[in-house]
Amino acid sequence: MDFTPSPRLVEIQTRARAFVESVLQPLEVVCDAGDGLPPDVEARARAAARESGFFAPNMPAEWGGAGLDVLEQVTLEEELGRATNCLWAIVWRPANVLVHCTEAQRARYLLPYIRGEFRGCYAVTEPEAGSDTARLGTEARPDGDGFVISGEKWFATGGDVARFFMIVADVVEGTRRRPTIFLVDRDAPGFTVGRTPRFTHSVVYSHPELRLEQVPVGPEAVLGGVGLGMELTKHWFRDERLMIAARCLGAAQRALELAQAWALERRASGRPLAEHQAVQWMLADSACELAAARALTHKVAWEVREGADPKVAHARASMAKLHASEMAGRVTDRAVQIFGGRGYLRDNPVERLWRDTRVDRIWEGTSEIQRLIIARGLAKRGVEILTR
Repeated sequence: MDFTPSPRLVEIQTRARAFVESVLQPLEVVCDAGDGLPPDVEARARAAARESGFFAPNMPAEWGGAGLDVLEQVTLEEELGRATNCLWAIVWRPANVLVHCTEAQRARYLLPYIRGEFRGCYAVTEPEAGSDTARLGTEARPDGDGFVISGEKWFATGGDVARFFMIVADVVEGTRRRPTIFLVDRDAPGFTVGRTPRFTHSVVYSHPELRLEQVPVGPEAVLGGVGLGMELTKHWFRDERLMIAARCLGAAQRALELAQAWALERRASGRPLAEHQAVQWMLADSACELAAARALTHKVAWEVREGADPKVAHARASMAKLHASEMAGRVTDRAVQIFGGRGYLRDNPVERLWRDTRVDRIWEGTSEIQRLIIARGLAKRGVEILTR
């Protein structure tokens, strides 16, 4: 088997690294200190992202997207993960479920999103339904030929600036509940963007709470079809878990590079830190874990690109996210330790990487949920299928 990256992947990696270093990394301290970017700074960075050719990486080129396949997207996201404070989000990535838009929905929502004119927000999580998406409390009750939606969503990434929202709600028909995605405009009657909590790390786009009180929508607001909400959301989860894994690789890579350079420079007891066995073992363990996580993530992305069984790919994407996110937590923590007191300074990138990557074990399904998915996959398909 030939594991050599293709010239195309090398070219994507090189251009992406240059974009991150020239556009995103200079904004890290600004974003961290201000708990976000000033609007004019965000607009300039977004314009640079548009010019980079990576904007909307998962959308077809004929619609204006970058048209990258899944392995190419992972290569891009790994480089973007080197930036702290979620600045990778400057390269807008429309939710993949939007490929199911009707022609009218595409013109109204998706194409402007791809052009960088305004963005959307995928709202799944609720106060009483976090990783358990089968227990949604948000309901859409039939009303004439349309629906009336009521409920609450939390941790709605990008909801502070989104123009429209993909609301996952149960269509209630008697005792039957049919999960469905609805496209809801920000200015819809009864729709409110509420409290914007502050989190452990500063981000370029926030995660506000949303409230829907008898929000009326027509049949044209349904995305993909009534009852397809969970099926489409599972496809979204699969891709996003892979991208989280990829960004964890980039974060861990940068943290390890910085820690290695510091260990060679800093002296303790008359010798460079890199000559002390305790530090050597931290560096060695980090390098091994990072290499293993990269191999798994890229392999799963390749399998998805080549048309792997969707159910197997779903479980294996969970494996990639679980392993890469747990790895990133350990690697960034070791990097902070190697820097000592300097590693605890907020202007040190390893501190921000350590703080940033903590959420990767939580969002798009906690590590515990990933383990549950993997265990169920083992029970249904066997050890050999999931681990080969």
